[in-house]
Amino acid sequence: MVRFFIDKMEKKYRQEMLRGKIGLFSGIFGLLTNLMLFISKLLIGLSANSVSIMADAMNSFSDSISSVLVLVGFKVASKPADKDHPYGHERFEYVTGLGVALLITFVGSQFFKTSIEKMINPTSVHFSWLSFIILILSVIVKLYQGLSYRYAGTKIDSQTLIANAKDSFNDVYTTSAVLLSILVEQLTGWRIDGYIGFVLAVYITASGLLMVRDFVNELLGQRPTEKEIHQIEQQLNRYPNILGYHDLLIHNYGPQKSFASVHIEVNSQMTLDQAHDVIDLIERDIYKQLGVHLVCHLDPVTVNSEEYLEMHQELVKILNKLNSDFRMHDFRIRYNRVLEFDLVIPDSNKWSEDEIKTEIARELREIEKSYQLKIIFDHNYLL
Repeated sequence: MVRFFIDKMEKKYRQEMLRGKIGLFSGIFGLLTNLMLFISKLLIGLSANSVSIMADAMNSFSDSISSVLVLVGFKVASKPADKDHPYGHERFEYVTGLGVALLITFVGSQFFKTSIEKMINPTSVHFSWLSFIILILSVIVKLYQGLSYRYAGTKIDSQTLIANAKDSFNDVYTTSAVLLSILVEQLTGWRIDGYIGFVLAVYITASGLLMVRDFVNELLGQRPTEKEIHQIEQQLNRYPNILGYHDLLIHNYGPQKSFASVHIEVNSQMTLDQAHDVIDLIERDIYKQLGVHLVCHLDPVTVNSEEYLEMHQELVKILNKLNSDFRMHDFRIRYNRVLEFDLVIPDSNKWSEDEIKTEIARELREIEKSYQLKIIFDHNYLL
C-alpha cells in the first residue's frame, strides 16, 4: 500500500518536489502506526506487569516522536534557498536525523535501571493470549513499516528514512525477544523478563549511538562515496581536449545539493577562449548529468618539449619506485632548471615530506640529472 502511494507520487510530482512529498508521507505513516503500537503495548505491559513490554512500548513512543521529527525535518529541508541560507535548508534533515538518534539513545538508557531492578527482584509476567497475539501483530506492523521506510529512503536517498527503517527492524528484534521471554516463563517458569529488558536496553542504546555517529559525520562533512567520485571521473574521462585532472573536492549542503571543484589540465598552446569553452562545457555537462555544481580551475601544461617529456617519464619512474600510490600533477620545468610539481600523498605513505624530497633528489643524481626541486604536497584530495 505504501509503495503504491510512493510510486503514484513519483509519477505526479516533479523531481525537485518529490523528495519533500515522500518524506512527509512517510512521517505521517510512521506517526500513525507508532502511536497505535505505543498505546497497545503500554496497555498490555501494564496489565501483564512486564518491564520488557513497557520498555518496548516506550520505544514505540520514541518512534512516534521520531516520526514528528521526520515531518518537521522534511518540511524545513524542502524550503528554497534564501538570503540567510544561500545553499538551501536541506541539511536540516541531518539535524532532525540526529534528534531521532539522540532520542533512541535516551530511551534505551532509561531502561537500564528498571531492568536491573527486575533482575534483582524478578516478578511474574501475567500471560494472556490477547497480549501475545497483539505483540505478534506489532512485529508484523513494524516489519512492514521498516520495509516501507527503506523503500522510501532508497527512492529519495534519505539517510533519515533509512535510519528510521533500521530502527523499525530493531523493534522487530526487540518485540520478538519480549515474546521469547513470555514463552520461556510459561514453559519453564524461568523469570527472564528483566534480563531480556536489559539486553533490549543495551541494543537500543547501542543502535542509537551508532546513528548519532552517522549523523554527526554527515553534519561535519564526510568523504563522498566512491560512487560519487567515480561518476565525476567517468564524466571527465569523456573529454579528449583535456590532458588530465586532479585536486577534486566534493562537498554537500544536503542530499540534493552538491558542489565540487577540480583542476583541469589543458595544452598550454590553447588560447584562453578555447580553454574556457572546454571547461564551460564540462561544468554544464556535469550539472546536467549528475546535478553537481562544478567549478573548474585551468592548469596549462607544456607538452611539446622533449625535455619535458623525458623528465616527466623519469619522475614517474622514481615516484613509482618510492610508493606506487604516489601521483604527480602540474609538472613544469622552470628556466632556472627547477622541477616544479604537485605530489598527492596517499594514506599508505610512511615518509615525511623532507624524506620524500631527499629521496627524489638522490634518485635524480643517480641518473645524472641536475635539477632543483619545488614540490607542493597535496593532502586530503579525492583525486
